[in-house]
Order: sequence, then C-alpha cells, then structure tokens
Amino acid sequence: MQGSGRIAVLGAGAWGTALAQQAARAGNDVTLWARDAARAAAIQAGRENARYLPGLALHPAIQVTAAAEALAGADLWLLVVPAQHLRATLETLPDTGANLVVCAKGVERGTLLLPLEVLDQARPGATTAVLSGPNFAHEVAKGLPAAAVIASRDAGLRALAAERLGTAGFRLYGGDDPMGVQVGGAAKNVIAIAAGAVIGAGLGENARAALVTRGLAELSRLAVALGGRAETAAGLSGLGDLLLTTTGPGSRNTSLGMELGRGVGLEAALATRVGVAEGVATAPAIVARAAAAGVELPIGAAVADLLAGRLTVAEAMGRLLARPRRDE
Repeated sequence: MQGSGRIAVLGAGAWGTALAQQAARAGNDVTLWARDAARAAAIQAGRENARYLPGLALHPAIQVTAAAEALAGADLWLLVVPAQHLRATLETLPDTGANLVVCAKGVERGTLLLPLEVLDQARPGATTAVLSGPNFAHEVAKGLPAAAVIASRDAGLRALAAERLGTAGFRLYGGDDPMGVQVGGAAKNVIAIAAGAVIGAGLGENARAALVTRGLAELSRLAVALGGRAETAAGLSGLGDLLLTTTGPGSRNTSLGMELGRGVGLEAALATRVGVAEGVATAPAIVARAAAAGVELPIGAAVADLLAGRLTVAEAMGRLLARPRRDE
C-alpha cells in the first residue's frame, strides 16, 4: 500500500467510482462526493453504484456523501465531474486549499477553455494537475492492469498524486505537458465518434485505421498550437487513449458514432444512454478553439457538422475524401 492519506473524489459516475476504488485500493481513506443526495445515500447504503458499475462492491475505505463539509479533510481532490459541469460544481463547493487533479476530458462550451484553464478561473492560485490515459472505468474498478499519466507544471503534485494513487496494477507516469495531455483527452472523443460512424456505416477497418491516424495528426497539431508538445500525442494521453477509445467496445463515443453511422438520429441515440458521450459537447467547442488558434481540424469539423445535422455520414465522409491530396 502506497497511499495512507485522505482523498476526495468529486463525481459518482462510472469513472469517479472507479477512481475511488483505485484510491482506496492504494491505501487511502476516500470520500466519494455526489451532487444528488438521494443517489449518494443509495450508493452508501447499498455499497454499490448500481447505475454505473452494477455488481461491484465498494471498497470499505470509501464513504459516499453529498455533504460539502465532508470534503474538508482531504488534501487531494480528484475532479471527475463532466467537463461541462466542472465550473458550476466548483462554484458550489468551499475552497479548502486542496490539490486539484482534473480527471475529466473536454472543452467548455462558450468559453472554449480546457479543464485546467477553467480551474485557473474557478480556483485561482490552486495547485493543479490532469490525469488522463487509456482507461475504461469498469476495468480500473476491477483492478485490471492499466496505466495513465499525471501531468502538471508542479513536480511536487505529480509525485504526490502518483504516490497516493499508483499501485502495481495502476501504473502512473508523470508528465510536464498538461496542455498536450488535455488536448489529447478532448480530441480523442471527437475522433472516436467519427471512427464509430465509419464502422456503423459499413465503410470498413481500413477506413477506420486511416481516419484514426489522421485524427492523431489533428490532435498533435492542435496541441502544439496551444503550447503543448508533439511528442505528447504519441504517449498514453494521445495515441494510447485514442487507440482504446476508437476500438474498444466499451467506448461511449465510438458506440454513439456507430449508431449515427447506422442512421439513428442523435437525439434517439443519446436517449438510451446512461453515461456521458463527451465528444458531443466537445466537437463544436474544440473546432472553434482550433480555428481561433489558426489550426484546421477536418475530422473534428465533420463530426461537429454531423452532430448539428448539417451533414449526413455519407456527406461527411465524402467531404473528407475529397480534400486535396498532400504529402503526409
């Protein structure tokens, strides 16, 4: 056991519950905070998150609550609420001076800010990091082998988070390119919708592989334009996460894209889902952020137009295939 501290996990969805399990497994006392008091009470009483991770017994070191005051004793907060709700959530909670690790992926609509940029506004002066990588919640919750990156400009927080959260089965690497890591986490969900649409439309594995590869190039260009490093795109938060999200059957964004590719409307496809497909909100926001930085995202723009009903899957693919030829 490496942990031996107090960690608060904000957000009791699948990923929040999985990270709470991992933090407890690493030897910490864990507070899992849910916004909805009734849900928090049900999870605490049943010792199971029946909605998101049915059949998984919560670790005894996890306490579930909706009480803000229960967060006061934790020196490390894992922020696992969806990116679109991160700012509003922090505005409802007291600033305890804890170290903040964002575990959500996306771009905030309206402001076009990435999660750590939102934290700079909502918690100015806080010590922050981002955790990202190729991780399906249900596998991490079960303790299956996985790896992720903790990226921060603060070397002390990188070391602290890795020490408190890491185990032999959950390998954490440090990184000093939080911008590149955030761009990877946001962009891969958008590319996954496109990859799913390719498969759903019956266009084949060759087409998916080509699209994912070009999607990685888009991700890398944007990361560099925003101050990140191109090599980060080849790591866990770029290629690793992209590979998992565009091929794994448990990917919410890829499965959504598959439904769109089969001709199901967006509203109908979303109505049957339990978890959040972050790529839906992120697509138009990341395209706008990229445009402001002078970066073109052909795949991202096609996904944004598809989701907005401006293009069909066939039209989106036709537009991408009709782009002028160029050297790779």
